[in-house]
Amino acid sequence: MKSVSLLLMLGLSVATVATSCGGNPAPQNTTPAVDTAAENQRVRDSINAANAEAERQAAAERERIENQRRADSLAALARAGDEVRSSLAAMIHFDLDKSNIRGDDMGALDQKVAILQANPDLRIRIGGHCDERGSDEYNLALGNRRAQAAKQYLVSHGIDASRIETQSWGEERPAVDGHDESAWSQNRRDEFEVISGGDNLRRP
Repeated sequence: MKSVSLLLMLGLSVATVATSCGGNPAPQNTTPAVDTAAENQRVRDSINAANAEAERQAAAERERIENQRRADSLAALARAGDEVRSSLAAMIHFDLDKSNIRGDDMGALDQKVAILQANPDLRIRIGGHCDERGSDEYNLALGNRRAQAAKQYLVSHGIDASRIETQSWGEERPAVDGHDESAWSQNRRDEFEVISGGDNLRRP
C-alpha cells in the first residue's frame, strides 16, 4: 500500500513538471529592434547639417557686411575726392588791371595749400585770365602776373615751386560771354588744373 501511494505521488509529480515545462511558450516582443548606432548617427548627421547651414549663412552675412563696408568706404573716398577736386578747382578773381591776391580769395588759396600738403604727388597748373579790354599783349602779360601771384602765394605757404606750373590765356578763354562789368568781373580770374597725382586725392 505504501508502494502504491509512493508511485502515485511520483506520477503526479512527473505530470506536474511535464505540464509546467511543456506549456505554451512565453509571448515574445513583436516590436522591431531599434538599431541604436544607426539612429545616433542619423541624429549626429542632422546636427552637423544644421551647423553647416548656420555657418554657411553666417559666412554669407559676414561677406555681405564686408562688401557693404567696402562699398561704403569707396563711396566715402569718392565723395572726399570730389570735395577735394572742387576745392582745388575753385577760381580766384582779380580787380581791374590788378594781379594782387584779394583778401576774399586768400581762404580759397589756403585750402589749396592744405590739399597740396596732404597730397605730395599732386602737381597743378594755374591759368591766368583777363577780360576783353586791353590789347592781346597787355592781357597776356597781365594773365601771367595773375598766375604768378597765385603761385607765389602757394610757394610762400610751403608748397614746392616745382609742383606748380603757370600759363597765361589773356582774354582768349572767357568764362562768361558778355560786354559789361558783370561778365568782365568773372573773366578776371585764375583757374587751377590738376596735371598729375590727382587720381586718389586725400582730404587734408
